[in-house]
Amino acid sequence: MSDIALTTAAATPARRSRLSRSRLRSAWLFLTPMIVVLALVAGWPLVRTIWFGFTDASLADLSATQFIGLENYYSVYDGEAYGLIVDPSWWNAVWNTIWFSAVSVSIETALGLIVALVLNANFKGRALVRAAVLIPWAIPTIVSAKMWGWMLHDQFGVLNDILMGIGLISQPVAWTADPQTAMWAVVMVDVWKTTPFMALLILAGLQMLPSDCYEAARVDGIHPVKVFFKVTLPLIKPAIMVAVIFRALDALRIFDLIYVLTSNSSDTMSMSVYARQQLVDFQEVGYGSAASTLLFLVIAALTIATITLGKVRLGGETR
Repeated sequence: MSDIALTTAAATPARRSRLSRSRLRSAWLFLTPMIVVLALVAGWPLVRTIWFGFTDASLADLSATQFIGLENYYSVYDGEAYGLIVDPSWWNAVWNTIWFSAVSVSIETALGLIVALVLNANFKGRALVRAAVLIPWAIPTIVSAKMWGWMLHDQFGVLNDILMGIGLISQPVAWTADPQTAMWAVVMVDVWKTTPFMALLILAGLQMLPSDCYEAARVDGIHPVKVFFKVTLPLIKPAIMVAVIFRALDALRIFDLIYVLTSNSSDTMSMSVYARQQLVDFQEVGYGSAASTLLFLVIAALTIATITLGKVRLGGETR
């Protein structure tokens, strides 16, 4: 090999190294403003909320705030335990939130998969149907909740009128006031609104599937149901898991839909509604901040558990 070739071969790794460092510097240059803004908008309020959770801060007089350690979480006075850890209302809110998240996300995933499979098929007017399906998701949550609150009303709601007209019920039902139906009513409204979101994410995964597998299955005469379970479902598993994780994060912090439909009812109170009640209604900033901190920890723990169980890598591959 000539001297020129040896010099070029030796210089190539050096050039690549310089190029990598240059790209890294450029990446940090572009990312730094976003990181700073994110730290100010999200990081600082989170740190301040965690700090307030260790104080006796009150909305009436924040200047008199004192550090009290873990008393908002657990404390004992005169032999009686106090704090979030032993507060039955808090644990009821935790159970309501987890139950709502599990049920709504499960139904939305199943329906979203069905809708995505339909939208992925070739038929006349598919673009119009895709746009129409997204309408519930595009409507603001407060507007959706108010609209459904009217339709679910026990006296003049259209849903009761329809069900009584076809003979399914004999008298009006207070869907959002009855403890037996209130949470299911919230789940129904949430499924109606958020299923398009799940369908959109799963549809994106379906659009990326290679056509070779399906052509081979068609040539071999394999039944479409078997193709779905053996080919389609395993290939779109990363997309489904990403959709489930994003939706679960949103469901765990549910506030507006439950608050508008059922207000502060203990039968449907979520962790976010509980924290808001302590912060605003009772003006207990320290206690409410402790509840918000536990909400953050619960969401973080469940997210990590979901990712671990789903074994989803950041690159979109399954282990």
